[in-house]
Amino acid sequence: MSDKAYVTYLFDPLCGWCYGASPLLAQLVALPNLLVTLAPTGLFSGRGARVVDEHFANFAWSNDVRIASLTGQQFTEHYRVKVLGGGGLLNSGPATLAVTAVSLTEPSREIDALRLIQEARYVAGRDVTAMPELRAILEGAYLSAAAARLAAPDAELLAANCKRVERAQLLMQEFEAGGVPALIVDDGQRTELVKAHQLFGNADDLIARLSALGRARPTLS
Repeated sequence: MSDKAYVTYLFDPLCGWCYGASPLLAQLVALPNLLVTLAPTGLFSGRGARVVDEHFANFAWSNDVRIASLTGQQFTEHYRVKVLGGGGLLNSGPATLAVTAVSLTEPSREIDALRLIQEARYVAGRDVTAMPELRAILEGAYLSAAAARLAAPDAELLAANCKRVERAQLLMQEFEAGGVPALIVDDGQRTELVKAHQLFGNADDLIARLSALGRARPTLS
């Protein structure tokens, strides 16, 4: 029997709002009664990838300014000039695969790896859509095994990544999440969705509510 509640975090590593929720995610992970699982949705991968033209860059930056004001998270000029101003493709597939590689090799550091990838993009202005850049980030964080898996993705890694994204997308549909970030909270008695807008309101109230949860048996798989 366990007294933990289970929280599934729906996200995309290239989602600015998900980066904005990083401090809250860190608080959730620190709560002893919660077990947090990452569920990458593939929002900006595959058909969801976007061309970063001037229009999209301006739209993204206006959102980023708002996120910064709400959360205190840093969006630097390096990011604005090098990433948004650099054109290319907004494709979260490689970053999602990198996080999955960490989940297979050093699962206790998966959330840390996500944070490092987000900070590399939004603070340092690095191109985290590029595999060599992602491998360098993992190597720099002493996640060499994950970096090696990313250098030559094998069938196990690709299958695990696909399964995670498919599961997250099914959860998005089942709970009518509508967007990310979002939480699915299961306390053993009921399962509920915490939508994105609820994560950027009174975080203290949300933390207090979740810190009081407990559970007996898991219902999400």
